[in-house]
Amino acid sequence: MHDLRDRRIVLGLSGGIACYKSAELVRRMIEQGATVDVVMTDAATHFITPVTMQALSGRPVFVDAWDARVPNNMAHIDLTRGADAILVAPASADFMAKLVQGRADDLLSTLCLARACPLLVAPAMNREMWGSAPTQRNVTQLSADGVVILGPGSGSQACGETGDGRMLEPHQLLAELIAFFQPKSLSGRRVLMTAGPTIEPIDPVRVITNRSSGKTGYAIARAAWEAGAQVTLVSGPTALAVPYGVTRIGVESARQMYDAVLAAAPDSDVFISVAAVADWRVANIASDKIKKDDHQPPALEFVANPDILATVAALPDGPWCVGFAAETQLLSKFAHEKRLRKGIPMLVGNLAQHVMDADETTVSIFDDTGEHPIAPGTKYDVARLIVQAIAKRLPARRR
Repeated sequence: MHDLRDRRIVLGLSGGIACYKSAELVRRMIEQGATVDVVMTDAATHFITPVTMQALSGRPVFVDAWDARVPNNMAHIDLTRGADAILVAPASADFMAKLVQGRADDLLSTLCLARACPLLVAPAMNREMWGSAPTQRNVTQLSADGVVILGPGSGSQACGETGDGRMLEPHQLLAELIAFFQPKSLSGRRVLMTAGPTIEPIDPVRVITNRSSGKTGYAIARAAWEAGAQVTLVSGPTALAVPYGVTRIGVESARQMYDAVLAAAPDSDVFISVAAVADWRVANIASDKIKKDDHQPPALEFVANPDILATVAALPDGPWCVGFAAETQLLSKFAHEKRLRKGIPMLVGNLAQHVMDADETTVSIFDDTGEHPIAPGTKYDVARLIVQAIAKRLPARRR
């Protein structure tokens, strides 16, 4: 993926030990296709050198407002013209105060004041500095001025204390920056999702499960968060990292997933059922490990699991529901039938043998007007298209 392709980002560094994270952030932004111009305050150069940032960005680094490399000697003007955003990371308490006051006594503060693009800041400071009344007033004012505040995080700090004020990690800032450029078509919505497989025990050491990797569900969860939604992901066991910004509830069996979904459904606007839920479970689960008996297989008895999607779809004043159908043949026929049987307005279908465990996928959307194929792509690219399709069909009413 190159989610920042053709984007030009001005990365500002003010003084703070978190400057070391900015080196990794530059590398990650470039990997995503961005062009990065680095501007540093004099204080920042005491924590990391301009040479380091130049080597990583592949472009000249600017520190001095009177930089003769700029033909008109107006770096504070030229650097933001044509830029898609300024990201100040780390943003110290002092630098945030400068922004509030409109001070322009160095290159970075001047170009933020004279900018022609959005401004994002990632605070980084001691927990007492972050919690102080002046800093909190400044944060409130910056937000009111349209500045986007990213973080801060919480945890151990260079001073040896623990608490709020840490700059977000590079991968978190990258996720925030990518999300900033995505349309907020689900802003204010609460999305409940399922993803991954479920596992049904046979005995204490054996289970029945399926080949679902969870990649599609996790990609949709990330795309929904990027679109501005508050996302709760009820997930079976997977090897995937939880998407940044998403709340994950881990479950194993279909009944555990059913309970978790039913508990969260009343507070949700949208329910997206992506998980590959086991249709049946073993009724006669052995309390001890089943031993071989003349190589005869055990006699397993099965009982149906609860239908999570149909149950949520039937709730009075329940969330708007989206289902998934992974078929191996006759996709259009079976997907249409499943959508009607579940009583849901939208269903996404694909042929499982073509996409199982893969990073790319091909899907179609089924609704009251028929079948609507989506262009093939990575599961993440397709997830964004699915989210936009949901947003387009979602009723205007908010719960």
